[in-house]
Amino acid sequence: MAMPPRTCPHRLLPISLGVFQGVLLLFFALFVSYNKSLPQAEDASLVAIQLYGTFPLFQDIQVMLVVGLGLLLTFLPHYGLSALTHNFLLLNFSTQWALVLQGLLHYFHHGQVLLDLHNLLTAEFAAVTVVISVGAILGRTSPCQLLVVAACEVPAYLASEWAIVTHLGVQDVGGTITIHVFSCYFGLGVSKALFGAAQQPVHPKETPTHRSDLMSLVGTLILWVFWPSFVAVLCEPGDAQHHAILNTFLAMSASAVTTVVASSLLENDNKLSPGHLQNGSLAGGVAIGVVADMAMPPVVALALGSLSAMVCVLGFKFLTPLLVRKLALQDQCGIHNLHGMPGILGAVASAVVVLVAPEDISGSHFSQVSSTEENAREEAWGQRGDHGVGRQALYQVVGLVVAIGGSLFAGLLTGAILRLPCLTRPPERLCFDDSMHFKIQDQAKRPEPGDTAEEGALALKERD
Repeated sequence: MAMPPRTCPHRLLPISLGVFQGVLLLFFALFVSYNKSLPQAEDASLVAIQLYGTFPLFQDIQVMLVVGLGLLLTFLPHYGLSALTHNFLLLNFSTQWALVLQGLLHYFHHGQVLLDLHNLLTAEFAAVTVVISVGAILGRTSPCQLLVVAACEVPAYLASEWAIVTHLGVQDVGGTITIHVFSCYFGLGVSKALFGAAQQPVHPKETPTHRSDLMSLVGTLILWVFWPSFVAVLCEPGDAQHHAILNTFLAMSASAVTTVVASSLLENDNKLSPGHLQNGSLAGGVAIGVVADMAMPPVVALALGSLSAMVCVLGFKFLTPLLVRKLALQDQCGIHNLHGMPGILGAVASAVVVLVAPEDISGSHFSQVSSTEENAREEAWGQRGDHGVGRQALYQVVGLVVAIGGSLFAGLLTGAILRLPCLTRPPERLCFDDSMHFKIQDQAKRPEPGDTAEEGALALKERD
């Protein structure tokens, strides 16, 4: 009599995914078509140049998100299969969900959603927020709970991005505020609402091993190599895109070197922490995104990369333990140290750069803005008076506040939804364990001594 309630959550995943994909197929059949207004005969060569200029960057981003980010999450030694698979699943689910929502909001014309490569890129940026956010609750949640996070976060991101970029006119070509800061505090809000005030005990399978740290570091290296493409892909071709690539490389190079310095000085015997290297080396890419295409000296990129790496490493060393003790805040992957604090640093830096930049900083088409709104904004920036510059600097800070406040509120609501009885969390014994979600061929198909009856039944079901 007790078996159906326990099996329901496991059946819920394939049923919900099947229904989602079926509804999506119907939606695409009825309402989605390719954008045919671009390839006109007279400018076919121009369209080809634009496509071949964007598609290689798109491929780089695919490698980042599917391979690099997936491997970065494999630092948990018994959870590698789950981390890679959940990252892949969430990325595809969230991208399709974002295509539907942003298509209806921005690309719906004459009863059809017009699809092109730019739509797909912006949809993937929405999906990035999801795969970052779930890092805070990785290992202690079920796949159904992760899908609920994705379903709730994508519309919240689209609303936040509209308010920050389209309405306020915040300059954020690399998504420092709209993606990294938003996803960080959304994930922390989910974590706080889901786990409450109870401090989660250290799980015996939570500690990384030499092999798992090595795999995670490979993911870091892949992300590090391709990160400039992520920042520059939506910049206007020309100087803005060129500056974005150069500034991103300089910032990430400085963050890699500074991470080694900071980690060596903070650790005993001057030895390096793998966790510091896996995260601090990427902090420069997070911070530089908001100013990457702005007119500024190259030394600013180097300085911002170094500062962001120090903030990240210090966060892992001192702030994370403090938040655990004082707030019982669960942050499994340290997203606050990699995405939150470097993102805040980059947003503050953008306000400073706006005040001192000698020329126009507008160089991206990240937001979904009408031509009228864009022309009005360019005219306002064309004046470049002190009043206009100061107002834009203020907007950069206001955008940061909106991202943090909005994401925390939405994350807390989502975390409350995850506590519904139909979305039960896995038992503590099976947290951070691939056997919860995969058939492990070399694992005995019987409960371990000392297991409770409920855990034993659940383990047998998952392994059979």
